[in-house]
This record gives sequence, C-alpha cells and structure tokens, in this order.
Amino acid sequence: MAQWVCSVCDYVYNEEVGDPAAGISPGTPFENLPVDWRCPGCSVGKEAFVRVDEEEEVETNEEDYL
Repeated sequence: MAQWVCSVCDYVYNEEVGDPAAGISPGTPFENLPVDWRCPGCSVGKEAFVRVDEEEEVETNEEDYL
C-alpha cells in the first residue's frame, strides 16, 4: 500500500493505517478518501499530497542521518 505526504506539513497518510480519527478505515486507498477529507496536521486538501514510494522514503531517511 502507498504512503502520501502532505507538501505543507509533512504529515504522512499511510493507506495501511487509514485515518481512524476521521473515520477512515485501515486499507483505504488515498484515491478513495472523501473529497472533503483534510490533512489532520494542517487542514489542507488532498491536492497538497504527494505519493511517496517505499524506496524513496528509505533513501530520504538515510540522507537525514548523514
């Protein structure tokens, strides 16, 4: 399952986890989120999110520790 990162506050929407606080069940694909769903971190809409592949995320994390 994919992860999506908010380009404003870096909140990560993980499809495996969902967004239980907003009533979004685990396993819900980002594309299936309601149109009015907002980032829990900063309240921007879905258009501010960017898909992150697992490989890219690992590379980013490794770079953070250099």
